[in-house]
Amino acid sequence: MTSIWQNAKLPHFPPLRGEIHTDVLVIGGGMAGLLCAYKLQQAGVSCAVAEAKTIAGGITQNTTAKITSQHGLIYRQLTDRFGLERARLYLEANEQALAAYRTLCRDIDCDFSEQDNFIYSITDRKKLEAELDALEAMHHPAAFAENLPLPFSTVGAVKFSHQAQFHPLKFLAAISEDLNIYENTPVRQLKPGAAVTNHGKIFAGAIIVATHFPFLNKHGSYFLKLYQQRSYVLALKNAPALEGMYLDEQENGLSFRSHNGALILGGGGHRTGKTGGGWQELERFSQAHYPGTNITHRWATQDCMSLDGVPYIGPYSARTRNLYVATGFNKWGMTTSMAAAQLLTDLITGKENPYAELFSPSRSIAHPQLGINAMESAKNLLSFSPKRCPHMGCALKWNPQEHSWDCPCHGSRFTEDGKLIDNPATGNLKKRE
Repeated sequence: MTSIWQNAKLPHFPPLRGEIHTDVLVIGGGMAGLLCAYKLQQAGVSCAVAEAKTIAGGITQNTTAKITSQHGLIYRQLTDRFGLERARLYLEANEQALAAYRTLCRDIDCDFSEQDNFIYSITDRKKLEAELDALEAMHHPAAFAENLPLPFSTVGAVKFSHQAQFHPLKFLAAISEDLNIYENTPVRQLKPGAAVTNHGKIFAGAIIVATHFPFLNKHGSYFLKLYQQRSYVLALKNAPALEGMYLDEQENGLSFRSHNGALILGGGGHRTGKTGGGWQELERFSQAHYPGTNITHRWATQDCMSLDGVPYIGPYSARTRNLYVATGFNKWGMTTSMAAAQLLTDLITGKENPYAELFSPSRSIAHPQLGINAMESAKNLLSFSPKRCPHMGCALKWNPQEHSWDCPCHGSRFTEDGKLIDNPATGNLKKRE
């Protein structure tokens, strides 16, 4: 099971052996971590990246690689929840991230192309109209679109023009070449101003945790503020050419985009550790609507979902100094990684950033999803299972599609023989399990 992006040739870096000193340590070598390191280096800040395995070897390689400020029908939700001004700030932060990609990719061969983005609905035109009303109040030039080039009927879509798509691993191969990266260097312990690895120690004035799901439970309550959701992707050869990027407004609807003559079809999602449509749902859909196509790649990805639909970017908690986090990207990791890199660079270099309060990880957690997360954790802590997650002891569930043991509480995943696949767990299952 490999994604369509894994044809890119990435540079390799040695593991850390010994002690080093740096202004900033970034833990995690995915899109968010590497963009943080790149932006900090551009700002004249010395930076090191510690990656437990190899760069872009986790969630980043499994993205659908859309770069857009249109994150579902989010702007009506944000306006209702936070008010018009904060919704506008969210839009502005993501538009700036898109613009930053556009500038960087001018000099990088990464299949970057501008595309219109569409959030469609099969049944609910009123939702689309409400989103357009919110965007009009923010003076954003969205449009209503009909007659979409999809193989089923819709009631329309909200269209954002001049969004983008790219090849994420080609992009990272280019920006990582001159960064100070240590692969196969898992951080085993954090101390004030230092990180302990298998064979060394990194002293840093500031530390950024960009490990997808934060691995420190002592601060920030991320084990309550986040859950993880899986979704599935097929790459289809011989499908009709498709211009634009498309996503259903329903949480578990379908996603479409093209790359290099292939149609990238996504969907079948579910909370990690639960059941869902998976690849079988996508295969049935492709057989019914794209007969004669061939599946060239199949892969799955995992996304950290925040309580209120807004990522957590900033100080790790109100009680930690010089420790930062970027997480909870809610399925929009490409655009949000750039927004996070720009925000964290400003915070570390002492610049004011208008989006700091919006993304603050210490904002209110009063949201219904908190109760759902807490109940899910309590239920699985009390459930019987032959396998328990080493992160916080939840009962693991067998995933028959992917042949893995998955945690419904926080999303850690393990191979059939107990090797760690996805965090927040930091080690394999114990042998006795």
